[in-house]
Amino acid sequence: MRISEGVEAAIVDLDGTMVDTVGDFEVALNAMLAELGLRAVDRGFIEHTVGKGSEHLIRSTLAHVGGDAGLYDSAWARYQHHYLRINGDHSAVYPGVLEGLQALRRRGLQLACLTNKPTAFARPLLQKKGLDGYFSQVFGGDAFERKKPDPLPLVKTCEALGTSPARTLMVGDSSNDARAARAAGCPVVLVSYGYNHGEPVSDVDADGVIDRLDELF
Repeated sequence: MRISEGVEAAIVDLDGTMVDTVGDFEVALNAMLAELGLRAVDRGFIEHTVGKGSEHLIRSTLAHVGGDAGLYDSAWARYQHHYLRINGDHSAVYPGVLEGLQALRRRGLQLACLTNKPTAFARPLLQKKGLDGYFSQVFGGDAFERKKPDPLPLVKTCEALGTSPARTLMVGDSSNDARAARAAGCPVVLVSYGYNHGEPVSDVDADGVIDRLDELF
């Protein structure tokens, strides 16, 4: 598909859109669970659960393995420790991402990365994978009062880019991205290979679905 000629900027999601990070989640979560004396989780559970922020991930994981909700503070501290230690070691950039970002830049579009991942996790991951230089703005899930699917992060990111939502394309992998974009007034394209909470991305209200980021052109 081709992006609209009126688009001046693009907001790109991170996990499941640019980088397959399930391996990082698996290592960090299971190291956390082992320290708490709880059973491990598998990749299938992680793929269905990521995307709504680390707080949601930790609470959902504790519930899934039968851990007491009162363990949340300890679990979050240990998860953060382990994730920062291995961030990017067990993840990979999806095919077509570099080519897609390069093409967006060649067209003169301003680029922002907007993710529900904590900023302290997102920035080092982008740097480790050689993606940080493409973005003038990077906002994590803790950057604003609310996370996607609330439209606020997209509205604020458009303000930071100096563009209107109608001229700012959202590129993501899930209903979180699409719902936020629709509410903010941004056009939205989803990738077919992401996580989307275990649901078919084809069922999501979006302006298009692509198999690779460089298929925007």
